Amino acid sequence: MRGIPAVRGRGAEEQALRRLLDGARDGDGGALVLVGEPGMGRTTLLDLVAGLAGEEFLVLRVSGVAAESRLPYAGLHGLLRPVAGDAAALLPEPQLRALAPVLQPELSSTAEGGETVAGAAQGGGPTLPVPAPTAAEGGGPMPPAAAPGATRGGGLALPAAVLALLAAVAAERPVLACVDDMHLLDPASREALAFTARRVAGERVALVFTTRTGEPPEPRTDENGTAETAGTGGSARDRAARTGGTAPGRAAGTGGAVPGWAAGLPVLTLGGLDGTAVRELADDLAPGEITDELLAALNQIARGNPLALTELIGSLTRDQLSGVAAPPETLPRDGRLWREQASRLAALPEETVRLLLLVAADPEIDVPALLAAARPSCALAVLEPAERAGVLHAIGDRYAFRDPALRGVAYHGASLLQRRTAHRRLATLIEPGDDRPGARLRRAWHRAWAMDAAPDELADDLAAAARDDRTPGGHPETYQALERAAELTGRHRPEKAERLAAAARHAWVAGRPQVARALLARLHGLAAAPNEVRARVRLLRGSLELLGGETGSAREELLAAATWLLESHRVLGVRALVRAADASYRAGDNRQFIAIARQAAALRRPDEPVPAQLMFEYLEGMAATFSGAHREAAAPLRRVVELAGAVDDPSVLVWGCVASMLLGEEASAQRLSARALEAAGVRGAASAMPQLLEYSIYPEVWTGRYASVAETAARGLRLAREAGQLNTAAQHLAWLAMTAAVEGDQETCRMRADAAIDLAGAHDLGIAGAIGTWALACLDLAAGRPADAAGRLRAERRTNRHVVIRVMATPHLIEACARTGDHEGAEEALKVLEGWVGSTRSPDLRALVARCRALLAGPGEADELFREALELHAQGGHEFEAARTRLLYGSALRRDRRPGAARAHLHAALETFERYGARLWTEQARTELRASGEPVGPAPAAATARLTAQQLRIARMVAEGATNKEVAEQLFLSPRTIEHHLRNIFTRLGVRSRVELVRLMS
Repeated sequence: MRGIPAVRGRGAEEQALRRLLDGARDGDGGALVLVGEPGMGRTTLLDLVAGLAGEEFLVLRVSGVAAESRLPYAGLHGLLRPVAGDAAALLPEPQLRALAPVLQPELSSTAEGGETVAGAAQGGGPTLPVPAPTAAEGGGPMPPAAAPGATRGGGLALPAAVLALLAAVAAERPVLACVDDMHLLDPASREALAFTARRVAGERVALVFTTRTGEPPEPRTDENGTAETAGTGGSARDRAARTGGTAPGRAAGTGGAVPGWAAGLPVLTLGGLDGTAVRELADDLAPGEITDELLAALNQIARGNPLALTELIGSLTRDQLSGVAAPPETLPRDGRLWREQASRLAALPEETVRLLLLVAADPEIDVPALLAAARPSCALAVLEPAERAGVLHAIGDRYAFRDPALRGVAYHGASLLQRRTAHRRLATLIEPGDDRPGARLRRAWHRAWAMDAAPDELADDLAAAARDDRTPGGHPETYQALERAAELTGRHRPEKAERLAAAARHAWVAGRPQVARALLARLHGLAAAPNEVRARVRLLRGSLELLGGETGSAREELLAAATWLLESHRVLGVRALVRAADASYRAGDNRQFIAIARQAAALRRPDEPVPAQLMFEYLEGMAATFSGAHREAAAPLRRVVELAGAVDDPSVLVWGCVASMLLGEEASAQRLSARALEAAGVRGAASAMPQLLEYSIYPEVWTGRYASVAETAARGLRLAREAGQLNTAAQHLAWLAMTAAVEGDQETCRMRADAAIDLAGAHDLGIAGAIGTWALACLDLAAGRPADAAGRLRAERRTNRHVVIRVMATPHLIEACARTGDHEGAEEALKVLEGWVGSTRSPDLRALVARCRALLAGPGEADELFREALELHAQGGHEFEAARTRLLYGSALRRDRRPGAARAHLHAALETFERYGARLWTEQARTELRASGEPVGPAPAAATARLTAQQLRIARMVAEGATNKEVAEQLFLSPRTIEHHLRNIFTRLGVRSRVELVRLMS
């Protein structure tokens, strides 16, 4: 449709606007108020609705302008001017006279006892006397508490005439009236339009208004008729006592999100864009240039604000785009949003702006400190205008900016002198001996920016405070403090390099990899750093490369770092060795892993600390596993699990999780992965979270909790992309492919698996490639393509030596080989599986071995082995694999001409598959039941068979009450895509509403 702009992430708003237009088109008019912060896309949505209206509607538009906000009827004049020429022909004389001040203000004159309008129609014709409105027409004095919609001094005549004019015009052609920035319209126009909006039901008229969040209330008068203005109303408590509550039409605590004039009108508040829409908008603006890592940093400022994101992306330098330079910290100063936000601040009283600068410079400042800073004024009263304007809101005993971008404007928009003065004042508010968490660091931070001592002295004080007081999530963050300390440190002091390196490490830990790389780049220009600093830098570079780059390069960096650190920092050196081995593990390079493990064993001492002991045992156990010596691996792996009880480092705990999994102890693995995630959260180790989530998936897969796998992998994928950890993202993508395979969603499975395999090839990631291929093989089995599954897994084994995933996938390979007659290949794979499972205590793993033996058994032997498998499944917790065993057993019984015995197992399998939403496995079970002589129809209704797997999943979620946005977030699609799917679902099922869909699906 001509003139419709592309709008990202506003599917719900677009649907509301479409419904509004549909109603007006059918004679059931209405209105909608769009409320949002500057930059949230209010004007864009007006452009959208105007485009949707097209040529069919008469579109009237006006925008509020601050310069005209004191001109009565300026807004109405701008909106109605295109139809002014029709007024005389469409309206009776009384209503025409009421509109005269709006449509022809230049010809109106006021005289005592009445008004006259020359040429009231189109500039010609007689002069019409316009008497003052009578009481019957709504004239006379207006009481202070008049109902919304009654215009000041004009009664009901004018708004009624506006309504009549729009209705008369709409008789020929539907009307869409759009008012942007309603809060800037003159009050008379605003109230007349709101009056009209509340009364357009039954007319072919639609009205859409936009207004800013935090719109200040209209001035009120006291008992003497004096207007109360910003800054003079006293404290919030005092004002509430005088007025008996909050302002009319404003919800308490909302910052004026719903203004009084909008009472009785539908209101839609525009929040920030979700992650999918942010990504789409970034791709629109800079296709292929904005990495997920950089986008996450930009969105920390933008918080989903489309204009903020647009201006931030437009301000990026080539170094920022390539990841060499740190991303921006604030909105660009030459941008429209900066100017708009700065004007909001400039409209506040000077004393209010001064206190806002303190809040901007220290988000941790509490109300008692602000009260001290504001003396002799009261901070609560001084900050009230900012609250009323929607700039600030109170959270506990602190104030916070409603829009985080405003904080950057308030701080960086101040002069250097003003900022230094603010920091000096903030430093004096914290006593030197204050022992509250973070207090010492905050005081040193403010002194360092106030520059009230020698730079080296300030640097030493700040670095010491950052070393001793690391409060996660506080202000400043540790890396920021160390970076500032490095900036103040003399160029030739060795501490400068140490502090920069430490700042880079803490930026990485905090989940700011691009900042970390930028800080590392600054080390190149310094004099030679001490050896330990250089070793730590290589450890950090290797860690960055391990999770986001090429595994071979990561291994070399980490081995070099270990060489330096094993003597100066023993535990850190051993950790570098284990990470180098981990790089080999991810690549599927078993020989390199074993070589590193042997190198580590030669370096081991008898008096190692517990974390180092655990890591040495881990390397020994894993090396034995990769050598196929599973029984020899059991002892060191068990010691790893035992030692993990005395460790609280999340990156060490995950190795205990891996050891538990190789021992077949899923419950222990779950406990250790949960402890690791909790410890990382307490430490504020954001960079560790994606990898920790990766390890927590293994026990979920081995216990068949695929819904949990999908949730964990989805979260891990998002965090990994934001942290620039492409290698970890590849593994999460591969696990998401596996969950799609279980559900039978063939398109999604292939898409995710291919993406994971591509990343694996680019970064030498054997593990991600192996999982992706395994997922595709599982899909082949579910779809009845065992030959394809066998071919995939055989090819993967020839090129990928990743032992762990190979063993996990072996039951599927044996099944595929057995179903295609390749008993020799299946027997060979079974020997490997038996060797590993024999070293574990897991009943579920022993059940899989028994099932595989049953598939390869001769006549008369399979029945007992299948029964053994089911007995072992009953002792374990892998319900899904138990159902697959029942399906295979039922199929064997049917082929053995025992249909009655087969049906019991097939029914049990079918019930489990349906609960898991495993569509292809469900169809296999139904096919087997039909073949056994039992007629089985599709479920939940015959019509659902016409849905794709993705559509069926969406239909089920919607039927359970999920909104489009909730479905989109769970499936990692945009709300617009969900709407598209729903339209197709409705068409295929022959339903017209969600209510009918719920009825059908139930």
